Amino acid sequence: MVAMSKLLSNSDTKHKRLEFPARSLPAFPIPEGQNSMEFVAFDRVQKPWNFKVSIRNQGRYRKPWLSGEWADYVHHKGLRKGDKVIMTTDDEENGNKRYHITAVRRHFGFWYCIDQQWV
Repeated sequence: MVAMSKLLSNSDTKHKRLEFPARSLPAFPIPEGQNSMEFVAFDRVQKPWNFKVSIRNQGRYRKPWLSGEWADYVHHKGLRKGDKVIMTTDDEENGNKRYHITAVRRHFGFWYCIDQQWV
């Protein structure tokens, strides 16, 4: 299931966090009474990345963002404005979620997986 898909802005690639649409929050079960959750997402070459999803405690909108190793992920993949990040989930037999993250770049009208550069 696609948990979140985001076309990256300049801010997403230059700062240590990725802001994403609140409609994606159900894929990230933040415990009651808390404003964040940590999880591991695996890229296409099965490298684990430690991320944290947080929301604002106050205000009208929850405004979620992704942090943790986000800046390292951006640097490692060479991400830039206009690239896209897609986060998916699979339900494991034990009821836990397994997260996957893929970065893609548009080239001559076609999207290709950035991870394929490193294989």
